[in-house]
Amino acid sequence: MKNYLEFEKEIKALEQEVDELKSPFGSEGISEVDTKKIKNTQAEINEKLKQTYDSLNSWQRTQVARHEDRPKSNFYIKKIFSQFTLLSGDRYFGDDKSVIAGFGLINNKSVLIIGQEKGEDLNSRIERNFGMMRPEGYRKCIRLMKLADRFQIPIVSFIDTPGAYPGIGAEQRGQASAIANSIECCMSLTVPNISIIIGEGGSGGAIALASSNKIIMLENSIYSVISPEGCASILWRDPSKSLQAAEAMKLTAKDLLKLGIIDEIISEPLGGAHRDPESIAADIKHSIIKNLNSFENFSKDEVYDHRKAKFLQIGRDQGFSKSTNLNDHGLSYKESNLQKIKSHIDKNKLVYTGVALLLITSLIALLF
Repeated sequence: MKNYLEFEKEIKALEQEVDELKSPFGSEGISEVDTKKIKNTQAEINEKLKQTYDSLNSWQRTQVARHEDRPKSNFYIKKIFSQFTLLSGDRYFGDDKSVIAGFGLINNKSVLIIGQEKGEDLNSRIERNFGMMRPEGYRKCIRLMKLADRFQIPIVSFIDTPGAYPGIGAEQRGQASAIANSIECCMSLTVPNISIIIGEGGSGGAIALASSNKIIMLENSIYSVISPEGCASILWRDPSKSLQAAEAMKLTAKDLLKLGIIDEIISEPLGGAHRDPESIAADIKHSIIKNLNSFENFSKDEVYDHRKAKFLQIGRDQGFSKSTNLNDHGLSYKESNLQKIKSHIDKNKLVYTGVALLLITSLIALLF
């Protein structure tokens, strides 16, 4: 049974009409199937889907990102990778079922695969804690990322979580520390790490695994520091203002690409990834292979510097570059010519003010 969102009511009515037309059992018994009408109605559905999904607002995209039929990490892992070997446990507390992690092959190359998993039905969603990771989940990922780094194996992460689990037990076991350590581990890797946001990329729970060389988003996925409902509750004390919050937060793939937060958008099939999972899985696989190949000739230091420069560049016009000073192993800030002039004026504004006053005084003396 298909699940429809609120703005898909017309599409739902048309698809129910097609199902009825395809059935040979009409109200008067067995009847002939009207193939011409089915074809016309299907064309109308496709046109309606295109119009609807081309004009989605930020809140509607959030609803699509949360769609219960949307393919999850487990589906992509099975479709994209071969010889996947599941690894469990953080060696401190236990195993977190909300994250799937292990080694596998893509295009005959070994990779570490990490996938935040929400679950497919009610029982699996409860078991997976609706994709909300606990501290032991992040510690498991840290353990495996360090193992991959030791053996120079690239890392691919699938991000799909409303956020880290905020329960008392998780806080008692060091949730904040686990997230911080996971971000630190991601940033310190000397192997390429690629993150694909396939649904929700919510809060620090997503950032903990998405601090990567390449951050890729599906067209209808979202990535933000808080959910629109949470933002509306804090700013306006009114969760019903989720639309305004979603628009203000710039959480869609197009907005984040413009801001330089992410690196690539993968287009989804007409009507969203849940309408053609096989096609979107093939597109994701192609993107992973392409991005892994782009790092093939990078040294360890170059991989590390690439990631560091990427994050330092966010919010700046020109970003940072490798310092040319042999004694300086850090990164130097690249300024545009306009920024250099402004900086020079700011540093010497007293001198320029004095010169300007002197010129004005000289002009007045000449005139009078």
